[in-house]
Amino acid sequence: MPFDIDSPLVVGVASSAVFDLNESDAVFHREGEEQYRKYQETHLEEPLEKGIAFSFIRRLLSLNDLCDDPVNKPLVEVILLSKNDPDTGLRVMKSIAHHGLPMTRAIFMQGRSPYDYIPALNISLFLSGDAEDVRAAILAEYPAGHVMHSAIIDDPSDTGIRIAFDFDGVLANDEAEQVMQKTNDVARFHAHEVKNKMRPLGDGPLKTFLVRIAAIQKQEEAQRRADPSYRIRLRVSLVTARNAPSHERALNTLKGWGVMTNDAFFLGGIEKGRVLEVLKPHIFFDDQSKHLTTAARVVPSVHIPFGVTNE
Repeated sequence: MPFDIDSPLVVGVASSAVFDLNESDAVFHREGEEQYRKYQETHLEEPLEKGIAFSFIRRLLSLNDLCDDPVNKPLVEVILLSKNDPDTGLRVMKSIAHHGLPMTRAIFMQGRSPYDYIPALNISLFLSGDAEDVRAAILAEYPAGHVMHSAIIDDPSDTGIRIAFDFDGVLANDEAEQVMQKTNDVARFHAHEVKNKMRPLGDGPLKTFLVRIAAIQKQEEAQRRADPSYRIRLRVSLVTARNAPSHERALNTLKGWGVMTNDAFFLGGIEKGRVLEVLKPHIFFDDQSKHLTTAARVVPSVHIPFGVTNE
């Protein structure tokens, strides 16, 4: 029976995003591929420890309990995209099974990043711990993020999933950010955004991911209408350096896409980490390293190396 890959929200993950590979990577860099191969074979039955994005992926996949046939017609599908060959990647697959992640599909490409397969697999988000692979994917105009070394949010008693996004250069393109970078004048930036407040910004790397997340939120709303005791799990927040009056264009852009976040923080230069520490998202996406430096201390953080701020 063919599997319809065009219907679900599809996320591609490298093993470096989901598991802690520090020890095995150290063997590879210190002793080379042959010793790395022997190391993985020796430790084949030892599950890898959970990595930065593990909690996010597990919680995202848990939303498949909203559909009638989570195996054949899931809301969410997560595919492993690995630079290992199938043999050395076997430990990763065993670790996936050990930790109970319902992931069955994988691509292994020895020594090559498989990001070229993102369009073929309908992937709207690719996560990797390899910054070079992510940058190459973004240059190819694919939706990719670098999972940084950062804090982990994973309270077992909390069944929710909280996703936080910066706006410019992540959800929207960098048109407005270019104005800010060229003028270095907040007043002129606000004037430009007020003038164009009714003209939606173009798509950023993660726009499609947000739209597909919003579709799952609608499924949750339908579940709550059918069962008033059902508790909404998926919550989406906007955490941006924009503030009034430039906030209106951001909201109009989201509305134009047919989506709206649950929360919006228009911080106008306030350090984002202050809000994120309270919000505790299971993942946070931003295009600017200066914001991620503080964010990574308190929440799982992903760098989107897109646009003028990353040139």
